Amino acid sequence: MSQLANKVALVTGGSRGIGAAIAKRLAADGASVAITYAKDASAASAVVKAIELDGGRAIAIQADAADVGAVKGAVEKTFATFGRLDVLVNNAGTAIPKTFEETTLEEMDRVIDINVRGTLAATQAALKYMKSGGRIIMTGSAVGERV
Repeated sequence: MSQLANKVALVTGGSRGIGAAIAKRLAADGASVAITYAKDASAASAVVKAIELDGGRAIAIQADAADVGAVKGAVEKTFATFGRLDVLVNNAGTAIPKTFEETTLEEMDRVIDINVRGTLAATQAALKYMKSGGRIIMTGSAVGERV
């Protein structure tokens, strides 16, 4: 039996890329999975459908990681749907494809809102529901090395 059987995971930014791969792997290993997405409901639905076709349980929750209230709501909805929360994967993130000189303060505010404030909000909200043995996983990217 899988270590993740009867466990529940929330993957922020789980509708594409690394987040989608993480969500699918957690589900394949037995976890029920909630994923968040900012705008692309069809991509999120495709991930949920793929998990369900493989016999897993999954839901998609619209929650822009820059919106602290939405992030907290996603954690609460995950718990309300599955009755527990064992794993939080803080995967949502963004970068600015510009040089540092070209980056505006507004663009940097969005990066901080998603990469820092959203991550903090998700983690704080998840801690209320996690029991001993829960896991919080943070992902990062080498994209920032291009600055």
